[in-house]
Amino acid sequence: MSIGFWQIAIVVILVVLLFGRGKISSLMGDVAKGIKSFKKGMSNDPTEDDTQKNISENQDSSNQDSNNKE
Repeated sequence: MSIGFWQIAIVVILVVLLFGRGKISSLMGDVAKGIKSFKKGMSNDPTEDDTQKNISENQDSSNQDSNNKE
């Protein structure tokens, strides 16, 4: 048994009736935003990573300084 055209059409009609066209379009917009932010997160610039490392190094050195004072 394979999925036919009529079975897919019935499922699509049921989904539209249950959720409505507005809800489905907003869901697709949210999915698109999620994909864009995921791609943006995966393609970070190396310069951003360097600045983050420098910040964490500065915090580590300040933590060591405060530990030495005690």
